[in-house]
Amino acid sequence: MARTREIQKAPVSQETIDRCLAKAVAEGDIVSLRFLFISYSPLRAESTEDINADKYAYLVPGSDGGPRFEDALALAKTPEIQAHVRAQLEKKGPPQLPYGLVMRLADNAVQLGKFKAAAQAYELLRIRARMQQTFLEEADAALDANDIPRAVQGYRVAVGLDYDYAAFPEPMPAAPNYQSRAQILHAEYPRRPEDAVALQPPDRHVAIALGYLLLNSQIAARLEDRPLDVRLAFLVELVNQLDPEWDAFAERYKEAGRLVAAIGARLQKEASQRGQAAGLAEEIKALQQEEDPADIPRLLLGRDIPDGEWWQYVKELAYEHPASVLFVVRQFVNKDLEIIMPRYASNSPVIEALGLALDEA
Repeated sequence: MARTREIQKAPVSQETIDRCLAKAVAEGDIVSLRFLFISYSPLRAESTEDINADKYAYLVPGSDGGPRFEDALALAKTPEIQAHVRAQLEKKGPPQLPYGLVMRLADNAVQLGKFKAAAQAYELLRIRARMQQTFLEEADAALDANDIPRAVQGYRVAVGLDYDYAAFPEPMPAAPNYQSRAQILHAEYPRRPEDAVALQPPDRHVAIALGYLLLNSQIAARLEDRPLDVRLAFLVELVNQLDPEWDAFAERYKEAGRLVAAIGARLQKEASQRGQAAGLAEEIKALQQEEDPADIPRLLLGRDIPDGEWWQYVKELAYEHPASVLFVVRQFVNKDLEIIMPRYASNSPVIEALGLALDEA
C-alpha cells in the first residue's frame, strides 16, 4: 500500500513573518497581505508551501526597504500585533487581519496612488465611506484656500475609493472606465454642430468634463456651485494629474486642427467667391479630394489603427488621454467613412486653458 509522505519544513521565523508583513504594508499591497494569512500561506507551520521558494520571492523584502518599510516593520514587531498574527496563523478558518497593519497599509496605498488597494483595505475595516467623505471635506477646504493641486488630489483619492457592490462574485473597487464612458459621450451623432460635446458653452463644457473625468456624478456635483474660473482651474489640474502626456496630445491635436483649418480657409475663400459660406461637410469633401481624411484621427492618436472605425479611435484616445474625447466630434466623410476630428467653439476658455487652441496666423 502506498503511503502518503509528509512534507516537513523548518518553522518560519518571527523575523521572516514580520518582514513579509512589513513589505506588504509598506507597498500598500492588500492582495499580498491577505495571501499571507490564507490556509496555505507559506507563513503557516502546517502549510507545505515554502516562503523560501522562488515563486514567493515577491513576498520577501530585500536588504533595504526604505523608511516606509522600516516604519511598517516597527509596527509589525509590536507585541500586540505579533501575538495577533501568531494566533491567526495557527487558527483554522477565516483569519482576522490585524487592524493596525491594515490601516497603515491603506494610508500607504493612498500616498502611493494605489487607490483601489486603499479602497479594499478601508472596506475591510468598514471605514471606506467615512474615509471617502473625509478626503472630500479636506479637498473642499483646499479649494476654499485656492490650493487647486491639493484639492484635485483629494477628489482623485475620494473617487478612487469608490466601490462596486454589483461586481461578481463579490464587491470590488470600482475600476476607471473612460473607454466606455467616452463611447457614451459620442453615442449619438450630433444633429447640429452645437449638440456636440466639444461645442458646448464653457460652463456646460466644464460641467460635462468634470462629470466624465471624476467618474462619479455625485462627487462632481460638489463643484457645481464654484465659479467658472475655479472649476476651469480645477479641470486643467485634473487633466494634467490624470495624463502626464497631455502636452504631447495637445501638439498632435493642433496639428490635426491645422490640417482641417487649412482646407477650411481655402474653401471659405472659394465659397465667398460664390457668395455663400462653406460648411463642415464641404470642408471634409475637400479634404477627401486633396488629403486622406483618415489622417485626422491618426494624427490625434499618434498612430494608425488598421481599418479603424471612429469608435475605435475614441476608445484608444480615451485610454491614453482620457480628456481628449471631450474635444473631438464625429463627422461623416461619405457613406462608407466616418471619422473623428478636432472641433471647438471659437474663443473657448477651456480650449485656451488646456493648450489646444491653434496659434494666431
